[in-house]
Amino acid sequence: MKIVCISDTHTKHQEVILPKGDLLIHAGDVSWVGSELQLIDFFKWFDKQDFKHKIFIAGNHDLMFERNPKQAQSLIPKSIIYLEESSVTIEGIKIYGTPITPYFFNWAFNRYPGQDIEQHTQKIPNDTDILITHGPPYGILDANVKGEHCGCPSLLSKIQEVKPKLLICGHIHEGYGRLQKEESLYINASLLNHRYEYKNSPVVVEL
Repeated sequence: MKIVCISDTHTKHQEVILPKGDLLIHAGDVSWVGSELQLIDFFKWFDKQDFKHKIFIAGNHDLMFERNPKQAQSLIPKSIIYLEESSVTIEGIKIYGTPITPYFFNWAFNRYPGQDIEQHTQKIPNDTDILITHGPPYGILDANVKGEHCGCPSLLSKIQEVKPKLLICGHIHEGYGRLQKEESLYINASLLNHRYEYKNSPVVVEL
């Protein structure tokens, strides 16, 4: 299966040129402030992309998905799979998605360190093959422009337990790239740089 990974398009999806593949995954921040108009525009674009399967999760900028989830989810076309602390199995591959990230200026799906965030990371099933998280785990593709690590320690601990084949994230734009570490391939698929300019290419993975 050829998987095309993107994240953090922040309303600039129309600029994105996607390679061909079987599964398209967006790891969150499809919008700027999560308004209905921004979400509808993204869904129209995402819906018409020529992939057999299309999956996305929300990010911290996609505010409507936390503040008015029923309304937000009602906008999603039937061809698109939305994951929010939930799983889907495609061609025998179990995929789990979660938008939860460490607290940062009270954006969507922010949780404080300790039990507040651990109760969410512990929901990740141990038989997950592909894990989609909006933010990266601590110390892996998570350094900001100052070199500070912004990832989630609780997520890192859970990943070391689960050992997914593939983890796809975004959130920290400067962390764009891929890294093989033990059994897992980590991908930060942020397409915008830290200045919110479209600079990075979609990441393609064969699984």
